[in-house]
Amino acid sequence: MTAPEAESIRVRPAPRGRSEWRAQAPVVAVVAIGGALGACGRYGLSLAWPTPPGSFPWATFWTNVIGCAVIGVFMVLITDVWAAHRLIRPFFGTGVLGGFTTFSTYAVDIRKLVDGGRLGIGLAYLAATLCAALAAVWLASAAARRIIVGRQR
Repeated sequence: MTAPEAESIRVRPAPRGRSEWRAQAPVVAVVAIGGALGACGRYGLSLAWPTPPGSFPWATFWTNVIGCAVIGVFMVLITDVWAAHRLIRPFFGTGVLGGFTTFSTYAVDIRKLVDGGRLGIGLAYLAATLCAALAAVWLASAAARRIIVGRQR
């Protein structure tokens, strides 16, 4: 193909705007709905298990650990067990579990503990949450893979 021929071929860019929004709108909607549900669950847990000032924030700790364990099992289910609808992962993984877990509150809790002169508790909370959350997702996904996927073979 010569240069003049190449110049005569016009490539139209893909249409943007309305069609792009229509493709993303359901994803945004399910993330928002899931996030609201997860945040309500987290709020309910914090009401049921309030943290006295200056003490270890157990409700936030367990919220994050449980959420990480659930995401481990969930990811095994939707990657190794069944083909999920395209909106399941954004709804449950990003929305519900993203709204349920609260690493921003974790950071605020650490700051409050340190500012309140509870450096030891703050550092213990920082390390314990990080280690427990990583262990929870790893152990839950390994257990789910062994139990659920192992049965299918």
